[in-house]
Amino acid sequence: MAASLRRPSFSASSSSADPDDEGVRGTCEDASICKRFAVSIGYWHDPYIQHLVRLSKERKAPEINRGYFARVHGVSQLIKAFLQKTECHCQILNLGAGMDTIFWRLKDEDLLPSKYFEVDFPMIVTRKLHSIKYKPFLLQPIIELHSEDTLQIDGHLLDSKRYAIIGADLRDLPELEEKLKKCNMNPQLPTLLITECVLVYMTPEQSANLIKWAANSFETAMFINYEQVNMDDRFGQIMIENLRRRQCDLAGVETCKSLESQKERLLSNGWETASAVNMMEVYSRLPQAEASRIESLEFLDEMELLEQLMKHYCLCWASKGGSELGLKEITY
Repeated sequence: MAASLRRPSFSASSSSADPDDEGVRGTCEDASICKRFAVSIGYWHDPYIQHLVRLSKERKAPEINRGYFARVHGVSQLIKAFLQKTECHCQILNLGAGMDTIFWRLKDEDLLPSKYFEVDFPMIVTRKLHSIKYKPFLLQPIIELHSEDTLQIDGHLLDSKRYAIIGADLRDLPELEEKLKKCNMNPQLPTLLITECVLVYMTPEQSANLIKWAANSFETAMFINYEQVNMDDRFGQIMIENLRRRQCDLAGVETCKSLESQKERLLSNGWETASAVNMMEVYSRLPQAEASRIESLEFLDEMELLEQLMKHYCLCWASKGGSELGLKEITY
């Protein structure tokens, strides 16, 4: 059914206007451009990202492209495992989603959950909603799933039957919860929460509060976190210095010391099980045919640099409840 759309008003929200957050928002742009470039040379299929992100004129290094491939592949495998266990009778909360296209890709594979939520800074959400509103390739799949006469879309919010995009600050948990509930978040449904390079930009107290809120809000849940690890060594320190030069401080880097510290943060904030692997492990477990395919896309001069980079990022996942669904059995 065709939807009548309220015209967006693109006013900036005070919660995203903090200059200290500007560097963090910049990392969203960088990650989106890197993903777009990797897609453009065939690392994975994503026909939607070109409608949200410009193609960089600057060629990205092969180790960067393979790193993003491993990230997208690893997160996707865990998402699909959760959807399989719950038979899609669940909801997904992608926190700090940026220009992510998971909603459209899951729809194409007939794997959509009951509802898919995204949250990010209002300034980032405004930009994404502008692209959705004016690009039929993005908007039409949302309308197809929406049975109401009016699809709500304005400057900082899209709410439809199966997809919601919300502008909010993840450090303000009362506001976050209120906005999610207004978009019909259901605490009774099995829930998957995803954070990719999000928690590291919060103080340890702020990220612990978010993780604890997630554990306390849902009886049956899984949490996926992708971010830095092994940041105490020289390579990690160089990564931190490079980001600082761009006015981007890793406020939560002390939790990124090791795989153990990553798991401990989850276990000490309400989660019953926690697992973590570095991205080199994820990469090394790729099916041989897939590894050969991506390695044929471009020549990699320094395998050692790829290994160093991959060992400084990790994939963590945690669960609580859901023993009847087998959530604790999910592994990478």
